[in-house]
Amino acid sequence: MTNAVQHLLSSFDALSDAEKYAAAREVLRRVQEAAPAELADEALVAAADEVFQELDRREAMLRD
Repeated sequence: MTNAVQHLLSSFDALSDAEKYAAAREVLRRVQEAAPAELADEALVAAADEVFQELDRREAMLRD
């Protein structure tokens, strides 16, 4: 993982849950726009699902 990606993820971790959701949604939108045509929609849906499941897990941990 590059330093730029590590910095991005550290900054992401510092966001509020609402900001994380907005950032994740925007990143996924940009990936979809930049993705080659052969990238299946299923792959994007799976990636989005994984991101939002992780956000849900973190939110649940904060509530407990």
